[in-house]
Amino acid sequence: MAEKEFEFDLIFALPEDAPEEHVILDALHEAGCDDAVVGLGRPGSVGLAFIRTGPDPETVIVEAIARAMNGLPVGAELREVRPDLVSLAEVAARLQVTRQALQKRPMPAPSLAGLYRASEMRTRLLAGSGKIRDRFLASRAWFDAAPGAQRVNAKIGLGEFAPGSKSERPAGRISA
Repeated sequence: MAEKEFEFDLIFALPEDAPEEHVILDALHEAGCDDAVVGLGRPGSVGLAFIRTGPDPETVIVEAIARAMNGLPVGAELREVRPDLVSLAEVAARLQVTRQALQKRPMPAPSLAGLYRASEMRTRLLAGSGKIRDRFLASRAWFDAAPGAQRVNAKIGLGEFAPGSKSERPAGRISA
């Protein structure tokens, strides 16, 4: 199977006694997340933005989660993988078009409170020609990651996603 590129974000909650930011950044780098853009702007959480290649989005996302968990402090918890549920404003920003331009196209029904499944937007955004289609093609890696993000988020919500045994502390994880 050919390798594809996927663009996605991982959002983690940090424990209250998490180490200082520079310690987390160093540990993530050592754990193999040196290609991630790391955001520590929201207290108590960390976001990692990736562009990675692999055979399918779920495999690539789960591998990135495992590496990130090895670099995050014990007690860190995966909260969300993006893109999954997205607003039209978020999609418009990604495509560098107005929200109104998207509203002129038929879209899939919203899934939750005005949020759409990014994985369901492909055929609607590729329909026809023009700026939206061209920009979709340029942002394909983000939309290609959506089915994997959706599956991992479903497992998180059902309590079925565990990047390792909860009783085991993976080697390399930093203590708070």
